[in-house]
Amino acid sequence: MKTLSKIVLFIFTFFFAVIISSFNKLSLVPKKTAILKRIIIDAGHGGRDVGARGIYSFEKDICLAIALKLGKKIENEFPEIELLYTRTSDIYPEIRARADFANANKGDLFLSIHVNAAPPVRHSKFIGYHNEVYYTGKGKKRKKHTRKVPKYQVYYTPNQQNGTETFIWAADRTDEKEKYVGTDLVSENNNIDTTEVIPDINDPASKAKALLWTKRYFDKSFLLASMVEEEFVQGNRLSRGVKQRNEKGIWVLQATSMPSILVETGFITHKQDEDFLNSEKGQDEVADNIINAVKRYRVATEGK
Repeated sequence: MKTLSKIVLFIFTFFFAVIISSFNKLSLVPKKTAILKRIIIDAGHGGRDVGARGIYSFEKDICLAIALKLGKKIENEFPEIELLYTRTSDIYPEIRARADFANANKGDLFLSIHVNAAPPVRHSKFIGYHNEVYYTGKGKKRKKHTRKVPKYQVYYTPNQQNGTETFIWAADRTDEKEKYVGTDLVSENNNIDTTEVIPDINDPASKAKALLWTKRYFDKSFLLASMVEEEFVQGNRLSRGVKQRNEKGIWVLQATSMPSILVETGFITHKQDEDFLNSEKGQDEVADNIINAVKRYRVATEGK
């Protein structure tokens, strides 16, 4: 009996030691830091600013429909992530107000939804000649002449450009982005690690840290933008790639102190794209493509 008791005690002690050891090992595994706590969704244009025009629709309406669908999908997939919208109805927040809203609310990601457009293609067709009168000389030496001049008919056809593009802020506008990043880092309620908070954005050390964060945002923006375009390709859409642009509409990307992208979901001036973007099926597909990219982005960046 004593021998049996010793065996039972040994087995119990062994398993207890194993459990304690496993618990200790698990407690030493670092927890992943949540990268995405708050996402800002921006539906482009709105209100008096209709954006691009198609045959029968406006960009502002498509942007809002896709933005709301995307938000609903993110809510269902990631209930722990807070979602904020620059607009949820047919109003027009100024471009600066959108960026200020995102920065004030400490967004971790800025997703701007837009629709592309291309101007009609101009054609010129030769249709014959007409007589043109002209004069040479002056006074009594002035003579009248006629000559044949080619005549052309000008007409326009719809532009056949189509497909998706995702934009990040232009590399040659890094100074602008750095300014907003530096300003954000000195905020008292900043959600960035306190070891990175900068007391004075005018000293060299502060500028160096702002530049570091700017580079991080650039890398993450490019990563997410690439994933969005990859998802569009998986969904059999024509991808025109990740691009950088300096025009007015992209300013909002430079003024947001966080990783930020602007998704051109298709060309409203292309009949097939316009039909697709106005359909429930098309809008759902675009929203699914973007959320799939966000899922991949979260896995790639979480805890890093």
